Amino acid sequence: MAEEKVLIVDDEEHIVELLKFNLTNAGYKVITANNGLDALKLAKENKPDLLLLDLMLPGMDGLDVCKEIKRNKESSNTSIIMLTAKGEEFDKILGLELGADDYITKPFSIRELLARVKAVLRRAGSREEGLDEVFESGRLKINFERHEVFIEDVKVDLTLKEFELLQILIKNKGKILQRETLLDKIWGYEYIGETRTVDVHIRYIRKKIEEDDKNPRFIETIRGVGYRFNPLQSNEK
Repeated sequence: MAEEKVLIVDDEEHIVELLKFNLTNAGYKVITANNGLDALKLAKENKPDLLLLDLMLPGMDGLDVCKEIKRNKESSNTSIIMLTAKGEEFDKILGLELGADDYITKPFSIRELLARVKAVLRRAGSREEGLDEVFESGRLKINFERHEVFIEDVKVDLTLKEFELLQILIKNKGKILQRETLLDKIWGYEYIGETRTVDVHIRYIRKKIEEDDKNPRFIETIRGVGYRFNPLQSNEK
């Protein structure tokens, strides 16, 4: 039985009760909040594994809560599934770019939501395995265990999603990874239509690790397909 802790953040009482009942029955420890400020307070105190976070909240909306959770070093690894009645593409892209792991629109089936919760937590668990190695290539150095990135011994700040995207590219160095594959592995989406967020994150990563982000050396774009990480050769700096 699952032992993970889930924080439900929604201002609709019937939604909270429905989710709490079903998640508790599924074996999760459940905490609830009905506004963004309380959510941040409870997240700090209880350190949940996952937030089910409504977009439209009183006081502080879900996107701002997501941003604060991911900005804080102690909570940046917390998984987040956004809940909203809105289905615009803009909201999905923005939520994912801020660090949300998945996105589900209301009304939703409990069976689908439980499946997504399980999938997101499973991916989060797998990301913690086998990260004790250090990768070096020219001016780039990465400590996977500590989630630290250095360029010429100067620490570079990457968001959680940027780090995970760079990590999967490096672990598959030399291989071409499709945008859809990257989206599925990092954000959990199995359908085409949200791949722009991959391109946005790649652009941000290049600005931080490439000597010339307009002519990238590490992350190569394979036109119409995806991206490939190319480690420097031993005679390159």
